[in-house]
Amino acid sequence: MKLKPEQLAAHLKQPLSPAYIVSGDEPLQLSECVDKIRLAGREQGFLGREIMHVEKSFDWQGLYQAANELSLFAEKKIIELRLLSTKLGDAGSKALVSYLSSPSSDNVLLITADKLDSSTQKTKWFKALERIGVNIQVWPIAENQLQGWVSNRVRRKGLSITPDAAHLLAARAEGNLLSAAQEIEKLALLSEGVIDEHVVMGQVTDSAKFDVFALVDAALLGKSDRVVRILANLQSSGTEPTLIAWSLVREIRVLTQLATGQAQGKNLSDLMQSQRIWKTKIPMMKQALAQLNVIQWQGLLKRAAKLDRLNKGLADGNAWDELLKLSLAISGTHLLREPI
Repeated sequence: MKLKPEQLAAHLKQPLSPAYIVSGDEPLQLSECVDKIRLAGREQGFLGREIMHVEKSFDWQGLYQAANELSLFAEKKIIELRLLSTKLGDAGSKALVSYLSSPSSDNVLLITADKLDSSTQKTKWFKALERIGVNIQVWPIAENQLQGWVSNRVRRKGLSITPDAAHLLAARAEGNLLSAAQEIEKLALLSEGVIDEHVVMGQVTDSAKFDVFALVDAALLGKSDRVVRILANLQSSGTEPTLIAWSLVREIRVLTQLATGQAQGKNLSDLMQSQRIWKTKIPMMKQALAQLNVIQWQGLLKRAAKLDRLNKGLADGNAWDELLKLSLAISGTHLLREPI
């Protein structure tokens, strides 16, 4: 069974399913879904809890032991598997398929993972889980939906917020739901009645937490001002330049292949499917392709090679300056009219 995060509360009013998987790259929603399942479990008598971090060297016999051993007080329990990777190998896949073929009514299996790719969703263990359990995928809130998300969350706190105030809070959070949720908690404690923009200005700090993926998205969408701000934040927060470079270069490689295929007369939809581009990202990739031509994308690959040499200490220069040039070039803006 597949559920959206907003459908979970109604589902949990019923007896729990034998197994759940909660996945995605948005940490606040993922954490809140998992907390709701744990709370429902406690209310339904699943008082025990066992946590396992599944790494490369994980011994899957531990799952069998956790499923079969009784606690001192014979408690029902939730077994949490935290997957660091969804590539489980034969041993992991067989262990999960075996467990899911005859789950104990005394246990609930709760799996958490990063965003699932299409190949994972075709595996035997994932299909076995969906047959008897619940699949919940969380997605980042789109920029044009964040204001509504803020308003709804404030309303659940028994307060109301003006549209201008919600817009301001959403803008200052810059898409970071955890930051926005923390600010809403603070406002709920310090405010009464209606929250307007003056209250937000007075109480909310500009605590935008940017990440590498936000930088990539801003560049793909041609938002050069946002690129500059995010990159400055990443630099001040101590993010490694190599991580940023890796993310940017990955997108440049894909876009160069797409642009080359287009130039050869190939169908863009087929090209994107061959690159396994997620549906939610297709508009961004189309926007990026409109910003540069195939020759320019090929030029960016050469610039990326220079950045790689710089990061390895094989070339002179400032990595952050090169990252800025590369990010802005992707967005269609070129410093000092530099050729790419």
